Amino acid sequence: KFVVDAGAVLHLASKDAAPPSAHTLLAPTLLRSQTLSLLHEAVQRGELTAGLARERLRYIGGMKIRLLGDAVLRRRAWDIAEQLGWASTYDAEYVALTQLQADALITLDPELARSVEGIVATAPIDELLSSS
Repeated sequence: KFVVDAGAVLHLASKDAAPPSAHTLLAPTLLRSQTLSLLHEAVQRGELTAGLARERLRYIGGMKIRLLGDAVLRRRAWDIAEQLGWASTYDAEYVALTQLQADALITLDPELARSVEGIVATAPIDELLSSS
């Protein structure tokens, strides 16, 4: 089981890559809003056309990702944000979900990966695309 953050999901969508069915993908419910916002921001900066951004949103909507956001996850995210001195709890939700239900967090954000060393395991996106 892997928790995937918004950057990892957008990377997969940009490559039309689908992880093997042997992998279970999880994410906090905020993934929907984050991917929507990140794609809209990319359109506003002129990095993507609106059509391509909408196509990627459709692709992401079709991905098999179990979205979770219960009270236990929110409490754990709060505690993690406190522990790490983060003002925002967004990244902490991914970390909390990894602690609660997954084997590793997949993020393309090197700063996030460094900051959670010793708290959760992280994995490269290539591991997500392998069948083993």
